[in-house]
Amino acid sequence: MPDLSIHREHDLGLERARKVAWKWAEDVETRFDMECTVIEGDFSDTVEFTRSGVSGRLIVAAQMLEDESRSAD
Repeated sequence: MPDLSIHREHDLGLERARKVAWKWAEDVETRFDMECTVIEGDFSDTVEFTRSGVSGRLIVAAQMLEDESRSAD
């Protein structure tokens, strides 16, 4: 079970949501020493992120963002 789960609806559309998510990924890579991988899809993208002590994924779709993060045991 995720330690943190966030679901947020928006009206950005997929292209604008992608830009926001990719900017977020660049920022957390720099600020928090995270490793991010973007997996593009036709209807949504997945941003996987990891670093020592935490991992998770952000689902980016045309009308919602959903995050599941886990702390390392």
